[in-house]
Amino acid sequence: MKIHQIEGYIQTIYLVEYQDKLMLLDGCCRADHDIVLSFITQTLNRAIGDLKVILVTHMHPDHAGGAHKLAKTTGAKIAACNAPGHWYRGLDGVLMHWTDMLLALYVAGRKGKKKQNLFYPRKLRADHFLADGMTIPGFDDWQVMHIPGHTDRDIAAYHIPSERVYVADLMVKVKGELIPPFPLFYPRHYRNSLLAIKLLQPKSVILAHDGELDFADIDFDSLIESAPTTPMTHWRSVKYKFKKALNIH
Repeated sequence: MKIHQIEGYIQTIYLVEYQDKLMLLDGCCRADHDIVLSFITQTLNRAIGDLKVILVTHMHPDHAGGAHKLAKTTGAKIAACNAPGHWYRGLDGVLMHWTDMLLALYVAGRKGKKKQNLFYPRKLRADHFLADGMTIPGFDDWQVMHIPGHTDRDIAAYHIPSERVYVADLMVKVKGELIPPFPLFYPRHYRNSLLAIKLLQPKSVILAHDGELDFADIDFDSLIESAPTTPMTHWRSVKYKFKKALNIH
């Protein structure tokens, strides 16, 4: 088993390679579709049909945005958390979906990337819904862990033989320091998710935006202690700024 790191539109793409199959550890951005196919066919010299599973750790544009398009092109199956309902449900969900795509474009701009079409369906059509502790279909050496906090349906993928765990956006690095992600909808669950990874004690932790880190180099106690106790979301930020502008207490 080998994990390839590919530079994506705003995140690192992780493509897992075996002799007879491939798996994406996340659904990428819509803008990453051709990058993934080019890497499979040109760099690895393999057929696009070798991609068997696309894991979607949560529904944000850089994790689910390319899933449907890649699945349609390659025939791969989409696997995701078995959380009830859709993340972007209702009117609030529609507004949040568009806001998240705009935020992704903002991040791309900060990275010097050209604007691209990032639109993707707000409702995921998954083939496999994975409960905590299940293995990924066709990849029995990978076990799923539910790590909610960032959203209600975040999952991690733990490679049992090598003791490496992909945690997507469980933490991000800003100015060299690991901090909680934004948004953070469920702070209590988030602390429990950090604790779960700490207790797992993997050899390394793979992040969606900051590569692979040695477990020993991550201060989980500090992260847990400093984690927010109230949600940090788009809507709370807008509400706070609105009240501040009107001097409302």
